[in-house]
Amino acid sequence: MSSHNLLIELFVEELPPKALQKLGDAFARVLFEQLKAQGLTSAVSSVTPFASPRRLAAHITQVLPQAADRAVQQKLMPVAVGLDSSGNPTPALLKKLQAIGAGPEAVAQLKRAPDGKAEALFYDSVAHGASLAQGLQKALDDAIAKLPIPKVMSYQLESDCELPGWSSVKFVRPAHSLVALHGSTVVPVKALGLTAGNTTQGHRFEARVSPVVLQDADHYADTLAHDGAVIASYTQRSRDMIRQLRAKAQQCHAMLEVERGLHGLSEAELETALLLNPLVQEVTALVERPNVLVCEFEKQFLDVPQECLILTMKANQKYFPLLDGSGKLTHQFLVVSNISPDDASAVIGGNERVVRPRLADAKFFFDQDRKKTLASRVEGLGKVVYHNKLGTQGERAERVRAIAKGIAALMLSVQRDTAASEAIHARMNLSTFVRDVDIAAQLAKTDLLTDMVGEFPELQGIMGGYYARHDGLGDDVAQAIEDHYKPRFAGDELPRNVVGLVVALADKLETLVGMFGIGNLPTGDKDPFALRRHALGVVRMLREAEVSLGLQDVIAQAVPAFGSLIMDPTVALTAFIYDRLSGSLREQGYSAQEVEAVLALRPQRLSDVGQRLTAVRAFAALPEAAALAAANKRIGNILKKAPEVDGHVSELLLQEPAEQALYAAMQHIAPLAQTQFEAGDYTASLKTLAALREPVDAFFDGVMVNAEQTDLRLNRQGLLKSLHLAMNRVADLSCLAS
Repeated sequence: MSSHNLLIELFVEELPPKALQKLGDAFARVLFEQLKAQGLTSAVSSVTPFASPRRLAAHITQVLPQAADRAVQQKLMPVAVGLDSSGNPTPALLKKLQAIGAGPEAVAQLKRAPDGKAEALFYDSVAHGASLAQGLQKALDDAIAKLPIPKVMSYQLESDCELPGWSSVKFVRPAHSLVALHGSTVVPVKALGLTAGNTTQGHRFEARVSPVVLQDADHYADTLAHDGAVIASYTQRSRDMIRQLRAKAQQCHAMLEVERGLHGLSEAELETALLLNPLVQEVTALVERPNVLVCEFEKQFLDVPQECLILTMKANQKYFPLLDGSGKLTHQFLVVSNISPDDASAVIGGNERVVRPRLADAKFFFDQDRKKTLASRVEGLGKVVYHNKLGTQGERAERVRAIAKGIAALMLSVQRDTAASEAIHARMNLSTFVRDVDIAAQLAKTDLLTDMVGEFPELQGIMGGYYARHDGLGDDVAQAIEDHYKPRFAGDELPRNVVGLVVALADKLETLVGMFGIGNLPTGDKDPFALRRHALGVVRMLREAEVSLGLQDVIAQAVPAFGSLIMDPTVALTAFIYDRLSGSLREQGYSAQEVEAVLALRPQRLSDVGQRLTAVRAFAALPEAAALAAANKRIGNILKKAPEVDGHVSELLLQEPAEQALYAAMQHIAPLAQTQFEAGDYTASLKTLAALREPVDAFFDGVMVNAEQTDLRLNRQGLLKSLHLAMNRVADLSCLAS
């Protein structure tokens, strides 16, 4: 049997743009999988998805007109049930054979074979391969049923609209035609009340002919492009749009705002990043053939914060803002039109008229908001409910304020004893530090009450920074208010100054402690208060901050702020944060053993974790590592049975040469390792301890730890206790034992 390529297309009304790519990929994938499962494809068959605003399609290569017959063996029943004592078929067996289309004569063809504890009867037959019409009908029904449809519509078929209730169809959008071509032959299948044919529709306004006749499966994309003025491939359409956008931006001596932060990427990497951009994806799903045009707005609107203008152009109008060489918004922007008239002035003028009221609204909101200070809005936070168990936003702001003050005081006390003191002094004015933290924490949430944030919630924090500068509060406070939500997502930058770092920590800890304190924990994929993201934010700030703060210390600053509103969640919250840290470290390439070894000690200063992991990796590469890790595990097991041992060792009770040698080696090696540890040179500390391998091995070979004489036993356990303490300051080395 000769195979041909297959084309399936559903032509519908405008599909939801944010779901289009997923719909197209799912439609093609399920079709292909079902045809493959029925034996209608070959080993080299492949599928190409197509998705445009008004169509879902799939092109599948090397599809057979008829699947091959295949041998089928069916288990019928145990022999004891199917045959009587004389070997004759029982009524149960005859009924079963009749059900599968076989007569009594088939009894002689049955095979007997062991099946578990009993012997069973099996019937061999040949299953005739499905025809393409049968197989495609099943595959098409399955593909439609399994589409990830955001919301189903119910509509009446046009031909039967006088008979309501008898011919209603449910689908993502009303469907108008179905194409099914095997080579150039129409496959007689049906779906959604439609019968397959070989015609479809092109562009609403620019198609050369209507309907568009498809001669065969292989010229689908070319025919649609030539006769229908439609680029059927989602990816090709997106790439064409990106090419036009970048070319127009270059003509304007500007840069696409969606390219911000993508400097340094190769052309291929840049294209990949742009293909994944949400705005690019959404606009790709709105046009059938993109035509990029340059538009302008009045320069007076540039007085409004550019974040507001960018957001309204992107979110409301699906426009592409342009930035100048310094990253500032220009008065030009790009529009992706779905039509390509000879004279585009009407299209350009129309888009310019449409955007003007949007920008005017943003300017109005900005001007109105600045008539009131942030401080005057504090009282209004008390009228906004935050959580029914945790009170209002005003009460929340006071908790954040109290936590921030505590962290600031902790930071000042810690920095006096750290090498980072000079760096911190250089970045903040200590005389105003606590005051700025208090002001920023008190005002951080007040922009929630502004008109601009009411219209664009995505600007919370950002607008607070602008209004703080307008109120004359200074850059440290303004940046802290703007940055206190950071890091908002994986890879986001941290707060730019120390005041912002303190307020951001306080804000995230308030959420974490509050939600854990009332038992509102994330479950499965549900995390409505983004507690996992908040925990990762805390981890990043504690790891990357220039002043090392202990995790337990900062949590301890947060819990008292809630008074009697919550149960103390410290234990559960600490475990949750370490769990987030563990997952993050594994994603960064550290092994599960390395991470477990370091986090088993629950290091309080997370800023040390990276150095500890580096030291553990270097130690694990040493030839002594495996033996010492195994010995460490053995020591841990011994000490679990002797919890009262305090690590005291009496030289007078060291009788065996091996224990004397181990004690002598530790007298020299342990203090050096301790000094290196205290200096923060964890790698050197572990390498120094590696020298203990031989005396440790000799100790276990020549010394009975659990001696009958009590004082000897306790002394030897004490020696092991001191060894265990020395070896496990950087990490729990027993976790490295295989």
